[in-house]
Amino acid sequence: MNSDPIADYLTRVRNAIKANHRIVEIPSSNIKKDITKVLYDKGYIQSYKFDDSSVQGTIKIALKYNPNTKQSAIVKLERVSTPGLRKYAGSTALPRVLNGLGIAVLSTSKGVMTEKEAKSLNIGGEVLCYVY
Repeated sequence: MNSDPIADYLTRVRNAIKANHRIVEIPSSNIKKDITKVLYDKGYIQSYKFDDSSVQGTIKIALKYNPNTKQSAIVKLERVSTPGLRKYAGSTALPRVLNGLGIAVLSTSKGVMTEKEAKSLNIGGEVLCYVY
């Protein structure tokens, strides 16, 4: 049994990047699907596919690499809020990642989004992870 599915998601992506894999397969959940959509919208992954043929379903993520240097678009994935220590940020105290170059993924009452989108909507939420 996995106690932190979001950390498992981030670790699978991180391990696939370190092993230079093109595609990574992850067990699916609604929050993982939302995080995948945010990463795709911000250009950190090349594409994704939700496969709901089994009971739980899977997410297939095609990772993005620079064609010349073969470096991943994702340099670091960092889990912030854990089941043992939740981290919340109000609309006035949203985190800046790498001085605005990275993104913080937040779970808000309006869904999963980046800190910039949350700031424009003037809402806060749980800080799930940092991506840069």
